[in-house]
Amino acid sequence: MTDTHFDIGARLLAMRKAAGLSQRQLASQAGVPHAQISIIEQNKSSPSVSSLRKILSGLSVTMADFFESERAHPEGPFFGPDDLQDLTSRLSSTSATEASGRMTLRQIGDAHKHNLQMLHEVYEKGADTGETRLEHFSNEGGFVLQGALEVTVGDQSRVLMPGESYLFDSRIPHRFRNVHDGQTIVVSACTPPYL
Repeated sequence: MTDTHFDIGARLLAMRKAAGLSQRQLASQAGVPHAQISIIEQNKSSPSVSSLRKILSGLSVTMADFFESERAHPEGPFFGPDDLQDLTSRLSSTSATEASGRMTLRQIGDAHKHNLQMLHEVYEKGADTGETRLEHFSNEGGFVLQGALEVTVGDQSRVLMPGESYLFDSRIPHRFRNVHDGQTIVVSACTPPYL
């Protein structure tokens, strides 16, 4: 069961201090405004998935480690729906009744143990990783199962429909956006793990 009282601000503060970084140093390493770190640590704002990913990159910490550091991963090799690790349920900036714009990322098994991150991604109507594009040291690919996903990689952009896929060097700035009227569902992989 998911803990709905997870304190994102306190967790970020503790991890930043454990890394021996000031707010300014973390902001500089992550490439975000200093004020953003302060606002999140004080729980004055809930960060978007892309913002938190960027901040955690400055700590060399994955979202899985940030949210689930104490959780034991099922060993596998097989996993049921309840075995997937929800990386985003605690990050939603919308209420439980407002699904629009939300993304859900669920991880299969222990990504670090296998040096491969497999995700089941659900993009609700209007979901977008944000104008600030993602960049990280990995390679990633995905397969669209349902809906329509606009993928932008560098100066190239394309809307992918069910049965279409992508594969690229994640160091190239990129963005994902649901352009479908309903849910878009993707299965993706990233190595080395990023989230």
